[in-house]
Amino acid sequence: MTRTDVQVDIYERLPVPFGLVRFGVAPDHPEVKNVINTFTQTAQHARCSFHGNVRVGKDVTVEELQEAYHAVVLSYGAEGNRTMGVPGEDLAGVYSAKDFVGWYNGLPRNRELRPDLSCETAVILGQGNVALDVARMLLSPVDILKKTDITQHALDALAESSVRRVLIVGRRGPLQVACTIKELREMVNLPGTRPEMEASEFEGIAETLKSLVRPRKRLTELLLKAAIETPGEEELEKRNRAERAWGFRFLRRPLEVLPSTDLIRAAGIRLAVNRLEGDGEGVRAVATGEVEDVECGLVISSIGYKSLPIDPAVPFDARKAIIPNTMGRVQQTAGLYCSGWVKRGPTGVIATTMNDSFDTARTLLQDIGKGTLDVSTVKPGSQGVSALLEKRGVKPVSFSDWEKIDSEETRRGETRGKPREKMLDVGEMLQVARA
Repeated sequence: MTRTDVQVDIYERLPVPFGLVRFGVAPDHPEVKNVINTFTQTAQHARCSFHGNVRVGKDVTVEELQEAYHAVVLSYGAEGNRTMGVPGEDLAGVYSAKDFVGWYNGLPRNRELRPDLSCETAVILGQGNVALDVARMLLSPVDILKKTDITQHALDALAESSVRRVLIVGRRGPLQVACTIKELREMVNLPGTRPEMEASEFEGIAETLKSLVRPRKRLTELLLKAAIETPGEEELEKRNRAERAWGFRFLRRPLEVLPSTDLIRAAGIRLAVNRLEGDGEGVRAVATGEVEDVECGLVISSIGYKSLPIDPAVPFDARKAIIPNTMGRVQQTAGLYCSGWVKRGPTGVIATTMNDSFDTARTLLQDIGKGTLDVSTVKPGSQGVSALLEKRGVKPVSFSDWEKIDSEETRRGETRGKPREKMLDVGEMLQVARA
């Protein structure tokens, strides 16, 4: 069911669109960013308008949006971090993956991060795709990165980095690793690096291959090949030449970030050694009582993002960190919907989130069709909101304003042989947009 009489207005906190595609996707994954072309077509549709530089919940409340529109869809993602909850988490040299990714991807709020990369060993906690993105950025040759849209300040810092070894730590075993085969293959093939893993952590894994479903089987086969198989001549030569190393460490859980002698920065991490109990989907990690200390000067926690409440008027489940909903309908709030991570939690890839958003749109259209969403009254839409924003001194950025920013970023990138050089300062973005 589609309708030809619906006007859609998109409100975005920053002056630039595309959210996680711009600020979350790794710089060396330009093919993933091609989805921007689809988003641009939508934004340029005659019945779609973009209003950047508007903070929903601050510049305009959700209740005010509901007064102006028949339906409001909240799709603001997950900007909070799940914390480790261990002593030493606040030491210098400990970062969330979210902030580290924001730093190299040009998220304005992370431009001052300046991570200290003067140590030899980095430990990443978590074994999902984001953890592997971070590992790849830390270990990739600068000659590869300088052709991407990575921010120049991050590129300069990585060029001077002393990090030579990255350990990717998870609380469960090789059969539960959360990354996908594409990301693992990129690590295995990363120029100038070699895998360093503990063969003992893979005991009995080969025997389970027959019973695994195909995606998990292929992933495990690649992991085994990198970890314990004798490499061929070409691979052996690559490993012997490699100056940098990476490896998974399984069955480990953080207990404490160990401080330097001056108690200011991270000097290591204490890990609890786990064993697995149960089988299949019900397998869980249980502490053995053993501990292990790993010397490292950089700790990056990649154990998950979480959504935050946007407005007191919107129901929020603090435990699950989502907006409570049924098929995208926000519970007990007529005309309010949600999609993406704030609807179901921070899991899946861009395609997952797009399909999830299509589901919410279908739900909304069904409600119009059934009459449970009343669209018979006239609502002012963006005109009503624009009047409020003007009174409050807020100047929204249109899509054509964004195109000026886009054009300037592309121009700056061309001078450096990059696809773009992102602006990091909101004030500068607004200056270019209004020029």
